[in-house]
Formats: sequence, C-alpha cells, structure tokens
Amino acid sequence: MESGFGEAVIRGLHRYVRSVINELGIRGDAFYAQLEPTAGAYIALDRRLPDHPDQDVALVWDERYGWSVALETNSSEDLVMVAYHGLEILPSPAAVAAFTREVWATENASRSSAAPAGIRENDVTLAERLTGYLRPVMVISPHEAAGPRGSRSPSA
Repeated sequence: MESGFGEAVIRGLHRYVRSVINELGIRGDAFYAQLEPTAGAYIALDRRLPDHPDQDVALVWDERYGWSVALETNSSEDLVMVAYHGLEILPSPAAVAAFTREVWATENASRSSAAPAGIRENDVTLAERLTGYLRPVMVISPHEAAGPRGSRSPSA
C-alpha cells in the first residue's frame, strides 16, 4: 500500500487484526501489522495442525492475497502457506475465524495451498475499509436490550 494514507489506516488495520484475534478467542499480543512495503499482518496461533504437530502455525494477511494459514519453519526460510482464504481481501473477522477453524478441523482437505491470483483492491478503497474499523461500535448489554424493569404493557 502506498504511503501517505496516514495514521488512521494503520490504527484501522490494528483494530481489524485485533477483531480477528478476538473472534478466534486468542489471548495475548502475538501479532504485528504493517503498511509498507505492502500492507500485511501476522498472528501467531496457539494451536498446531494435526498433520504438523511439531510446527507452529500463523495466520497471515497481505493486501494482495488476503488471509492464509502458514507453517513456521525452524530456520530463516519463508513461511509455508498451507491454505488460502482467497475469497476476499478484507473479509469480516468472523469469516476469517471460520476459515481458520475449518483449516484446523480439516487441515488442507478442502483448501488450496496454491496462492490465489491476487484480488487487488485499489489502495484508496482498502484504506477506507481499514479506517472503517476505527468507528465506534455500540454495544448493548442484554439488560438494556430487555428494556426497563418493571415496565408494563398498557392496558386496553
């Protein structure tokens, strides 16, 4: 992503990644996000894949290919991608969590390990979508949703 989009975009990317982490129920801060040279993110996962019990697993995002699940190597080699979401560059955090759970459950049975052709959004659209994660979210507690206590229906 070209520079010049401002601090709001990186903060939006951080909030988006934290939303994915929350959807997965991961605790801690084992992640990073960057905008340059290309926008990307990395989340260390706290589970391993059944077919690779000795290798750490990460969830990786970049602006060209979207989300993928990758195996860590024990050297300075690149990560080994085992599955790509491939449907959208910036899917909802719930969709990313569902994809990750599917890979944990089935490993590579239903996902391609080949990189998708690249689903490029223009930088402005991607920046706008990321800054959208900065908007406040109204959370309503179950008690507020139920209405005030002791309220009665009007009698006819």
